[in-house]
Amino acid sequence: MLDNQSSLPEPSLSEPPVALITGAAQRIGACIARSLHQQGYDLLIHYRQSATEAHALADELNRIRPHSCRYLQADLTDMNEVEHLCGEVIELGRLDLLINNASSFYPTPVEQVTQAAWNDLINSNLRAAFFISTRLSQLITVRKGAIINLVDIHAQRGLKGYPIYSIAKAGLLMMTQSLAKELAPAVRVNGISPGPILWPEAEAALSPEQQQEVVSKTLLQRCGTPQDIADAVLFLSSASYITGQILNVDGGKSLFS
Repeated sequence: MLDNQSSLPEPSLSEPPVALITGAAQRIGACIARSLHQQGYDLLIHYRQSATEAHALADELNRIRPHSCRYLQADLTDMNEVEHLCGEVIELGRLDLLINNASSFYPTPVEQVTQAAWNDLINSNLRAAFFISTRLSQLITVRKGAIINLVDIHAQRGLKGYPIYSIAKAGLLMMTQSLAKELAPAVRVNGISPGPILWPEAEAALSPEQQQEVVSKTLLQRCGTPQDIADAVLFLSSASYITGQILNVDGGKSLFS
């Protein structure tokens, strides 16, 4: 059991499995958290700025199963904070499943691109995921667990106007395949590439006309839901003979000609 005052006990196969989900306070991350919790996982919910949402989610899940959820704050673009986050998890002493879900997403037209945008998008989408995975790999190895990375269908076909984001996600795809080799046979490493699931917000927001254009380029002619991604996480978390694979959950958008 987990809470924000106590540490995990010594590892035991009879204890509930533990999952760390980065960027878990809201949207897809929160849906993944609820689904894993329903399956009996104790959770480490990471957040960057969404403290209110993270605390509310932890409270919600702890009401369902006391001491089963703990929240951890870190800015994943800052390596010192990444190291501190990993240290907190290592101190807790147990990890079965790592979900690298945290991501920054906004346009970077080439004529306006900046070093700051490069650092932010590469660090949040790729560098943090790599170092969290490698720093925590020993814990996951002990439990013969798994790592699941939230990639993107645009890792293979870059999204116009989003070159740095696309490059970062392409790196995450290759990281998935590389770490599957490096951490085998004890740790399985897979990825999920969402298509249109939730519409982006802020400067990346789309007009209704743009949203319809995206939907029209899916074979299923509709958006998916966060639960579709959570269901894919549940599948890969227990698929004991699958590693190094990227599962597209995109309504067939990646096949659209």
